[in-house]
Amino acid sequence: MQQTIVVAQVLKPQGVRGEIKVKPLLDDIADIKRLPRVVIAGKTYKVLSARCDAAFAYLGLAGVADRDAAELLRGKEVEAAREDLPAPAEGRYYIVDVIGCAVCTEEGAPLGAVADVLPAKTDIYVLQSGNREWMFPAADGVILSIDVAEKKIVVEKKRFEEVAVLQGKDE
Repeated sequence: MQQTIVVAQVLKPQGVRGEIKVKPLLDDIADIKRLPRVVIAGKTYKVLSARCDAAFAYLGLAGVADRDAAELLRGKEVEAAREDLPAPAEGRYYIVDVIGCAVCTEEGAPLGAVADVLPAKTDIYVLQSGNREWMFPAADGVILSIDVAEKKIVVEKKRFEEVAVLQGKDE
């Protein structure tokens, strides 16, 4: 499993003292406040301060002392070590753990592998199978089980065929 997980996106500097405004990508925004360190563009920063509002978090990082230094981080992904993050709730998974999972029907027929996950109210899984790309919702009734340790997702064939959408040309 990947040892770092993308937890936020840097939006912009906040103020003149080097604080950055980030868009959290976690189920609970408050989890950002518990991180002792983050990685941005391959560099590890100690988190000196963290606060949240309803939709955003604001981080003060060691070594980012002013607005100019914070500006250099604009648009970058914020990663955290897996061990610094809480375990996902029952039935929830980190996106990075779902990508690459083989998808098959309940009878065991292979359908492809998850190439991407598009965040939405019900996440949309992008399934790659050769030259074909399908999109389907990660919804109850479609997905029967997910085993990230085995990198395997089982879908209900009939329901999958009802909701899956083929992207591009079927070559």
